[in-house]
Amino acid sequence: MVPRFACGEPDGEPCDFPSLSTGQAVGHTCMTMQKSVCCPIMSESCRVGVFGASGFAGAELLRLAAGHPVFEVVLATADSQAGGRAADLYPSLAAAYPDLPFTAVDPDAAEGLDLVFLALPHGASQDLVPELRKRVGAIVDLAADFRLKDPALYPVWYGEQHHHPELLDEAVFGLPELFGDELPGATLIAAAGCYPTAAALALSPLVRSGLVEPSGIVVDAASGVSGAGRAARAHTHFNAVDEDFTAYGLLDHRHTPEIEQATGASVIFTPHLAPMNRGILATCYARPAGRAPDPLAVLSDFYREEPFVVVSDRSPSTKATLGSNCAHLTARYDGRTGWVIAIAALDNLTKGAAGQAIQCANLALDLPETLGLPIVGVYP
Repeated sequence: MVPRFACGEPDGEPCDFPSLSTGQAVGHTCMTMQKSVCCPIMSESCRVGVFGASGFAGAELLRLAAGHPVFEVVLATADSQAGGRAADLYPSLAAAYPDLPFTAVDPDAAEGLDLVFLALPHGASQDLVPELRKRVGAIVDLAADFRLKDPALYPVWYGEQHHHPELLDEAVFGLPELFGDELPGATLIAAAGCYPTAAALALSPLVRSGLVEPSGIVVDAASGVSGAGRAARAHTHFNAVDEDFTAYGLLDHRHTPEIEQATGASVIFTPHLAPMNRGILATCYARPAGRAPDPLAVLSDFYREEPFVVVSDRSPSTKATLGSNCAHLTARYDGRTGWVIAIAALDNLTKGAAGQAIQCANLALDLPETLGLPIVGVYP
């Protein structure tokens, strides 16, 4: 894929306008642009398949891919909706995909694709990935099937042995702000989960810097109902969720080992179901490792160059992140009780799922990290 630019000018002298992805001048002559940034586009498209396209994460992948200047979705599988159209299940997608059909899952249908996203229930990717690796250029899995490096953790937290433990070391953990150096050229990426993304973004800089103790950390987080998926369940139906706020997965939520792997710390994790469609708010508590710390300064310095992380002294709001690929963070030290508090808010379907997957794919394919991804939330 060869970059060109929206004005049609050839590559040449550095442009006066900053790159959308880096903020720096790019090696491109742009005398006609009347924008504050010079945005690259590509002369070749990337042919994309979405497996599990009928779920909420799959639909979010289709939404974001429709605005991506390189991605061309040519395959959307959904066993439960096979024979139907994406626009009929999600009219919000109709303008971009008026005739895109849902087809049954078939690895052969992906033959020759540049990129495949897997937005399938846990366990469904394990046997599919080895078949797809023979057929496609790169795979980004949004489920937990290849996130954990230790195969012994799968029977403990997921109730069964991993079918292909030999692939766990090959899979790159997809959380770009923390493990981005591993993504360029990756062909199998396990995008981080929604809760682990929020907790790890809030905690990892504090643990890595030695500012907090890596044990006894508390992660108290709440998610919108879309995190439970599209299928109707008794505990996620309107009458159960409305005007309620419930903790679940007490001491045994599956994201616990992923949070510990991403942060390098021991945590107790308690998730809650909040009566909202989408969003995650994680409030994390840790003990300082030494003298009175400044956790907000540590977060600000760590994420200074990250386009999708907003660090400020404002209390993060899930509404502020709606539809964007950004995480909003803050932190405090309470000298009275001796606790460090770090808080993260994000959209569980965007930065917590589909947006993060596209961010990982951009880096793996040597595209600008921000390409096709929104940084501004929808409000009100």
